[in-house]
Formats: sequence, structure tokens, C-alpha cells
Amino acid sequence: MQRDSVKPGEVPPRYEEVALGQASSSAPWWNARYWSKKVWIGIAAVIVIAIVIGVAVGVTQGKKHPYPDYSQLTYTLKDTFQGENFFDNFNYYTGYDPARGFVHYVPEPQAKQLNLTFASQDAAVLRVDTSVGPDSVPNASTGRFSVRVESKNTYNDGLFIFDVRHTPFGCGTWPALWLTDPSNWPKNGEIDIMEATNQANDGNQMTLHTSGSCSMGVTRKQTDKALQDNCDASKNNNAGCGVQGADSTFGTAYNKNGGGIMAMEWRDAGIRVWQFARNAIPSDITSQKPDPSTWGEAAADFPSTDCNVGNHFRNNSIILNIDLCGDLVYGVWDSSGCSSNCTDIVANNPQSFTDAYWEVGKFQVYQAS
Repeated sequence: MQRDSVKPGEVPPRYEEVALGQASSSAPWWNARYWSKKVWIGIAAVIVIAIVIGVAVGVTQGKKHPYPDYSQLTYTLKDTFQGENFFDNFNYYTGYDPARGFVHYVPEPQAKQLNLTFASQDAAVLRVDTSVGPDSVPNASTGRFSVRVESKNTYNDGLFIFDVRHTPFGCGTWPALWLTDPSNWPKNGEIDIMEATNQANDGNQMTLHTSGSCSMGVTRKQTDKALQDNCDASKNNNAGCGVQGADSTFGTAYNKNGGGIMAMEWRDAGIRVWQFARNAIPSDITSQKPDPSTWGEAAADFPSTDCNVGNHFRNNSIILNIDLCGDLVYGVWDSSGCSSNCTDIVANNPQSFTDAYWEVGKFQVYQAS
């Protein structure tokens, strides 16, 4: 009987080893049990390289689009607009409306004569005329009397606190509390703090309008709903990069609750807007030691990530006005629920503007020290 050849001193291979060796030549490539040490080393190397590349890309992107540093600043009160002399801090804009409104903005003497602006120790009011009807001479067939005031002081940054007690509303109205440089728009930017149209049922809108190269398609930390990302006034029919507040942040519901405080911080890191209800005003605002770092997320956040705030916004005045009809109103008229057409309401229905008035407390401007 013939036997396998085994040299003296050698141990014959076991059956299992022989069987495994014979099977290895036909082992499936996808079964990791049969991979050699070299294969495992290669796979490990690929994984390590992928991780390194992923981290490097993440770091690069993070450096390219970092969220700005909104660290605490110390603010000192600079300006206060309050009391019977409230409107002494403003110039009255007169002439045609740049936004093609159906309105006559009247100068200061006429505004006071018609009782369109007046102030007490506690509050200031700016309103639309309700006395001129279709049979008046002159009538409102070319536009209704209203007011637009612009602060004499201009600003390049700061923390702005606005006590707003009543917001205007009614079909055909377009009220706004905003900042801009009217002589250099949009080059020097526009910051809309409060804005609405018609019955203002959809709440407050906070918006930036700029020249080119200003986008908000980046990480933002805010509570309200972002609309457009591109702030460029030459795009999207000058929609700007807006943020929409809740229904209760303008108009009937807002006024019923006694209004509240609008706070806007404008710094190189970005522009942020908070809206505080009357019963939820931070104590540091009341004590005139405001600290935005303690207020939580803003209603609207416009970070400098992809928009150089220092370059896009400068030399801005505070503006308070009530426009009638105009570009924005015309753009939403069909969905406004208002009857007839805007110019007809403005010309012939003075009673429609009974609630078209701003009532504000004090305006304060703080600067970082």
C-alpha cells in the first residue's frame, strides 16, 4: 500500500488545512473571511485617507463660511427721542414718493396743522389724514396726505431700541419703521425693522436691501421664517432678504396686546432684530443696560458670513412713515382681501384710515464702548 511522501521529522498536514488550501483559489472576493492581510491593510489605508480628506474639507469650508462672532459688547446710551420734542429729532420728507405711492407727504407745518404728527410727554403719533373726502376741496384724487420723517442723526452701527405701541393697518396702507441713507440707496443699505401692508394679517416683515454681493443663504440663528436669500435690490423685484414674523407681530393682534419693543443690533458681525411683547421685555432694556447676548435667538438674523455688513450699511437715518398704495402694496393686492382698487380706496374712503397711525414711546440708540 502506497503512502504520501513525508520526510523524517515533518508533521503531515491535517485534512482541514489541505481542504482550505484547495478552496482558497476559488474563494469569493466579496467574502471578507478570505481576504489576505495585505487587502485589510489597503482597506484601512483608504479609510484613513478618506477621513483625513473629509476633515480637511470640513475645516476649509468652515473657514470659508464661519458663523460670525456675536460675543458680548458693552453698550452706552447715545441718543433718546422722547416726549413733546420727539419730532424735533426728525426732518419731514416732502414731495413725490420714491416707491410710487398714491400719497402726498406733507411738510412739518402742514402735518401739525392737520394733526398728522403730535407728541406728549409719554408718546408720539404719526398718522394718515382722515378728513379729506371725495367732496372736499382739494380732494384726495391725486393722493392722500401722510407723513414720512427721517432722523437728523445718522448711524453706522449701534443697538436701537424702539417702543412701538400701535402699528398702522388698513387696505391701501404700507407703514414702515426702517433705516437707510435716502441719498445713496441702495449703496448704503436699507434695514426694515417693521413693515407690513394692507390689513397686516400676516405679521411683521424684517428685511435688508443692498447693492450686489450680499446673501443670506448661510447658517442663521433665528426664530422666524426666512424668505428670499438675496439682499441685492436689483434682483427679485427688490424683494430683499426678508424674514416673516408671526401673525401677531403687526396690526390688530399686536396693537390689542399693547405693542412691544423692537430691538435691532447692527455691528460688523451682522444685523439682528428681536421683537419683545409688552409683557416680556427684558429687564436690562428697562434698566437701560441692554445686553443682546442674554436675549436668546433673534427673530431675524442677518449674519456677515456672505455679506460685508460694514461695506453695505452706513450713514443711515431712522425713518418712520405710512405710505399708501405703492410698489409693495400693488404686488400683493390680489391676495390682500381688499375690495375695489388701491387708489380708489385712498382717494374716496377716508374712514378706511382710522387705524392707520403709529403710536410710539421712546426711541433709544446705544453705541458699543
